[in-house]
Amino acid sequence: MLYEEIVDEMMQRIERGLLKPGNKLPSIRNLSQDFACSKNTVIKAYVELEKRHIIYSVPQSGYYVIEGYRGREKLEETQVDIDFLSAGPDRQAMPYRDFQHCINQAIERYKEEMFTYSDVQGLYSLRVQLARHLQGLQVFTVPDRIYVVSGSQQALHLLVSLPFPNGKRNICLEQPTHAGFIESIRQHGREAYGIEVGKKGIDLKQLEELFKHHDIKLFYMVSRFHNPTGYSHTNEERRRIVELAQQYDVYILEDDYMGDLDSNAKADPMFVYDPSGRVIYVKSFSKVMLPGLRLGLAVLPDELREAFLRAKFAADVHTPMLTQGALEIYLQSGMFKAHIDRMRQLYSKKAVLLQQAYKTWLPAAVTYSGSLSGFYSTIELPLPLKAKQLADYLKQQRVWVDHAERMYIPEFSKDNVIRLSISQVEEALIEEGVQIIARGITELLSRRTEVRFVSKGQG
Repeated sequence: MLYEEIVDEMMQRIERGLLKPGNKLPSIRNLSQDFACSKNTVIKAYVELEKRHIIYSVPQSGYYVIEGYRGREKLEETQVDIDFLSAGPDRQAMPYRDFQHCINQAIERYKEEMFTYSDVQGLYSLRVQLARHLQGLQVFTVPDRIYVVSGSQQALHLLVSLPFPNGKRNICLEQPTHAGFIESIRQHGREAYGIEVGKKGIDLKQLEELFKHHDIKLFYMVSRFHNPTGYSHTNEERRRIVELAQQYDVYILEDDYMGDLDSNAKADPMFVYDPSGRVIYVKSFSKVMLPGLRLGLAVLPDELREAFLRAKFAADVHTPMLTQGALEIYLQSGMFKAHIDRMRQLYSKKAVLLQQAYKTWLPAAVTYSGSLSGFYSTIELPLPLKAKQLADYLKQQRVWVDHAERMYIPEFSKDNVIRLSISQVEEALIEEGVQIIARGITELLSRRTEVRFVSKGQG
């Protein structure tokens, strides 16, 4: 068909470097004349190239080659890499086109409002939509208690520094945990007390002792799809933790960064067990949507309102209005719900494949964690093998993993844990990647055995 010829011709121009990233494509009128075809045929060809994420359109301007498009040859060179390191959403599933439409709609709807200073707390109409969205996560609140932030990390960072009504100072956190939160504690000079997340969750008796004796201001935790282990607490665990917080006047900072991916309708956030303000609820749109948007929210008690708004204003005045307006439309239109339904299916399938590969290929001396989120899991290596040593070895095999040392505070330090994220790994490569990891563990352990044997023989 003629439109396919146009697609092939444009692809060849891009591959040969005649059209470079950022360059404008020939106009629809000129191309229809060159190919002696209708304008609709050219438009069909350009729409097909858009679907392949090779070009994009700018209203009233034309079509352009996407920045960062690397061409067929370079893509083929990198296809052998297996990336268990990157932790963003699946690149093939990010809703670029839908969100571009929402950005255009936001500009039309709000015009100059999108480009002026606005409410520190966030666009009110967006907060209305967020309140409705949160109901599906069993978080029932009002727009006045919702604060739009530049990624959930901003909310976490600000809350570490603020004085709390309980007058306490120290932080309790799961171990291991999100490295960004540990860095926030360091930056603010707060004292941190850790509690280990094991295969069966956390030791509630130990948690009670920490709450009772260590002047704990807040307990930071990820109640489902924990980073980095992937663990999800049971409803009973969550209820009991809230009871301990109430008993010892501790606030809970619940990071529900991937709650949208939870397909278990019976799983409750911590917020359900105390919506009065004892549980501060924070969520992000980064892991499930487009990380570069830097959009998140916090549900805060009224007693933190003034202090938080002052801190937020000092940090960045307010979260960018254009992305706020676009998110409002994205939620209101139903696009987000349709996107999340796809993401749940995609990530849960990947998670099952990963767990099957673990069971099949990992050596018996290795322990591993995992969940159905399709994002994070950990592998704990048998001593004396080091995570960094394995990561360096795997780089040579073009397999990328993250060693988890920075996710521990000093008292809980471990250097034999790697974190895997499968969000950006193709399904067909998951098992192959685990096989390579398993071979690496076996080979590095055998090398150490040989070294010890030779050393003893020489002695």
